[in-house]
Amino acid sequence: MTHAPRIVRDPLWNTIRLDATAMRIVDTPAFQRLRYIRQLGFAHLVYPGATHTRFDHALGVYHLATTALRLLRERDGLPSEVWEEAELVPYAALLHDIGHYAYSHALEELEADQVPADHEEVSGRFFASPELSDALAPLGENASARIHRLIRGHSALPLRGLVSGSLDLDKQEYLRRDARFCGVPYGEVDVDRLLQGMTVLQDPETGAWEVGVHEKAVAALESLLFAKYQMFRNVYWHHAVRAATALYKRIVEEAVRSGLVDPEELVGPTDEELLYEISRRALESDDEIPERLASRWIPALRQRRLPKRALELTAADLRGRRVEDWAVGDSPWKRAVEDELASELELEPGEVMIDFPAKRAMFQLDLLVELRGGVVERMGPEGVPGLLDLPRVAGELYHTARVLRVFTFERRTLDPDQLLRRITRPD
Repeated sequence: MTHAPRIVRDPLWNTIRLDATAMRIVDTPAFQRLRYIRQLGFAHLVYPGATHTRFDHALGVYHLATTALRLLRERDGLPSEVWEEAELVPYAALLHDIGHYAYSHALEELEADQVPADHEEVSGRFFASPELSDALAPLGENASARIHRLIRGHSALPLRGLVSGSLDLDKQEYLRRDARFCGVPYGEVDVDRLLQGMTVLQDPETGAWEVGVHEKAVAALESLLFAKYQMFRNVYWHHAVRAATALYKRIVEEAVRSGLVDPEELVGPTDEELLYEISRRALESDDEIPERLASRWIPALRQRRLPKRALELTAADLRGRRVEDWAVGDSPWKRAVEDELASELELEPGEVMIDFPAKRAMFQLDLLVELRGGVVERMGPEGVPGLLDLPRVAGELYHTARVLRVFTFERRTLDPDQLLRRITRPD
């Protein structure tokens, strides 16, 4: 089957031109699956417009990759070694989310024994599919493996930073798209300025070439970092989004623990397919946990009867206390505390959920910047004093974005001391 280039109309970028190789990729079952994976998981339960998908986003990142490469090729003085395997970059951008689980990132918060791996590692399984392997074959031998290394950040290619890094095109695309479809003003990043300011620089210490940015685009980079903070605080970590996410994780966790679903079966299903399959199997079982899933928890999620906030503690409330690491993820120790609280609050096991989301790389910076005098300097976690100072207050911003919540399936009130003495210690 031959594939001709095609033009796609997009509400964010207007016109996206897909070449023949991109069309071969898009037409594979693995890529078409992304049409049915919502970009923001359960955010549509709060922001009704947020029904955009990983498919839309992937096309957008591909578009930014082709645009960035065109602009970089217009720069004078870049050596030929910079363009090593540059032809792979647009397709790595297109495929960067191919391994996502149903409802995007939610399941990656579960314990390692409940999910096979994170979505970037899982993507290798989709690359192994015959259809996707055939689509990538014209790119040369081992194209799948080389593209997968780019996606996972394991490549040494000079242009790897376009796919995975502090300034990767994924971030620029998802912030703009998520803000647009949620109908909020927080994610308006100056993408044009960032693309115009991108360049390829030589590390003054190692001599290696990598994607960097000119000083003139640093203000746009700062806006990207702040937009990311605003989107996490107002959208991604909105209390109702987190309540729905906690309920969904608990449904999948119990389905795996009870043997209804094997962790390997979490790879592949779309949003609705996974919930339907868990529900179908639960209805066929006479055991207690499946009965609870089928009659109470899954209907609650589908009908937006979300868990309620029994307790909410901000950074100010937590001052002087440190939440234990095991209470951040979905660990057995946290589950034991949750079930103790459920008993005290006269709820069923599993019907109390502690939520304290983490995103330690929210302000991650590690890229080269070319100053106006031509000097190249590495910009790290502290930024560059007098040029980019936002990362210096990154820790404080990160703490203010995080909120410790306890969700309960029925409305309850929890005394802060009931929780804090169990999961925190003096800082």
